Amino acid sequence: MADTTHGALAPTYHPLPVTIARAHGTHVWDTDGNEFLDFLSGYSALNFGHLHQGLVAAAMTQLRQVTLTSRAFDHDRLEEFAQRLVEVVGPLTTGGEDSLVVPMNTGAEAVETAIKAVRKWGYDVRGVPADQATIVVAGGNFHGRTTTLVGLSDDPVARDGFGPFAPGFVRVPFGDLAAVADAVDDTTVAVLMEPVQGEAGVVVPPDDFWPGLRALTAEKNIALVADEIQSGLGRTGTTLACELWDVQPDLVCLGKALGGGIVPVSAVVGKPEILGVLTPGTHGSTFGGNPLACAVGVAALDLLSTGQYQARAAASGRVLKERLDALVDQGLLTGARCVGLWAGIDVDPSLGTGRELCEALLERGVLAKDTHDATIRLSPPLSIVQPELEMALDILEESLVALRDGGPDGGSGEGSDDDGSDGEAHAEEPVQDAEEPAAQDGDERVQDAEEPVQDAEKPAAAERQKDEGPAEPEEPATADAAVETTPSTDTADIPDEKPAPPRKRRRSRLSPAAG
Repeated sequence: MADTTHGALAPTYHPLPVTIARAHGTHVWDTDGNEFLDFLSGYSALNFGHLHQGLVAAAMTQLRQVTLTSRAFDHDRLEEFAQRLVEVVGPLTTGGEDSLVVPMNTGAEAVETAIKAVRKWGYDVRGVPADQATIVVAGGNFHGRTTTLVGLSDDPVARDGFGPFAPGFVRVPFGDLAAVADAVDDTTVAVLMEPVQGEAGVVVPPDDFWPGLRALTAEKNIALVADEIQSGLGRTGTTLACELWDVQPDLVCLGKALGGGIVPVSAVVGKPEILGVLTPGTHGSTFGGNPLACAVGVAALDLLSTGQYQARAAASGRVLKERLDALVDQGLLTGARCVGLWAGIDVDPSLGTGRELCEALLERGVLAKDTHDATIRLSPPLSIVQPELEMALDILEESLVALRDGGPDGGSGEGSDDDGSDGEAHAEEPVQDAEEPAAQDGDERVQDAEEPVQDAEKPAAAERQKDEGPAEPEEPATADAAVETTPSTDTADIPDEKPAPPRKRRRSRLSPAAG
């Protein structure tokens, strides 16, 4: 088993016993050369897979130019990034083409930015008495790790020992529209919620919840803020999860996949009447909107603009849901919730803990991570091909059967405080001697939904790098497209070239906040 104990690190994480040394597409390799399918994707930060060639090219090109100026000065990628966010995400908010953007770094910073903006809007525009603004949040939420944001949480592990917490938040049950309505009063400036709760185990609210929130907040002149840091940018089969209910939030918080797994990038996008209250000196960030982040963010948004990744997530999600529902029917899972290519599965406590299932998956070559004891989130890269997806789900079933039967490979049996068995992938596992994993550049064909895939080659470790640059995207794919089955490569040597010229600029889409 790999040693994951590091004496100089504070014990803020309890990682699985594997140490990653290399990654490519949907695959990673540990320090011993064992290969794994990544079914966590950095909590959706790696929606496009590891080392996507277009994202790496964008980063490498920008690294040769300028990486940081601070917001004391403008740079030539900042407005381009803001305009691209407005083009891709703005129409999905009530800000539309007039949306403003506040660039930040981490997801927590984006949520904190939204909180500051709606409070100031409440005071300056709504006339809420000074220091009386309140925000309605949901039980089971996860918005970040700052002291303010853990104060919103009802998870004792995240919350206990870190008070006193900031006032001004009212927590109600997630999915309970009547409870939200009861919590709203004249001091309420916003409702802040995740469309789908990721950390809680991919919890999907009732279908009438988000439309009801939109109607309620519009009637009461309250800002509706969607935390789409995990759910956004393709994960649910749509650009934003709010699209699943045809809802436009006033503000949306983005992060994780916006940085392509290369650099931390986040942003708040939406209604100019709200973000416009942030004036120079009222908010800022030294690194927020830095040139490197903007270059990678633009490349990530370009990948989403074709609709290809959203279509692949929707198609792969149908396969994922069908297989997980079958495991529930077999009694191997007590529950499964699936939206797009994102699932939360519940392990029967009589079989073992979520940690034990993750260790059993690790031994068989699949990486996943438990949350809240008995629940595991599954979120592979959106670029995964069907043979890889089917193989991982076969391994999930095999691991569950091993836990049920108490076999020697079923897990450590020691619970979440023991790293368990050796955690090494066996050499004969089905990821060797196959072709390379799928292209991650969004330009591969999406096959017809009725096309058979049973004869597709199994995916493989891809160690060779190609010399192609980023490919031009195809026309947008439809949501009915099938899962890609053709393996290819997604990494490339980076050409020594100047950045592409910026798009024609319109008026600034950046909120006038200063650094």
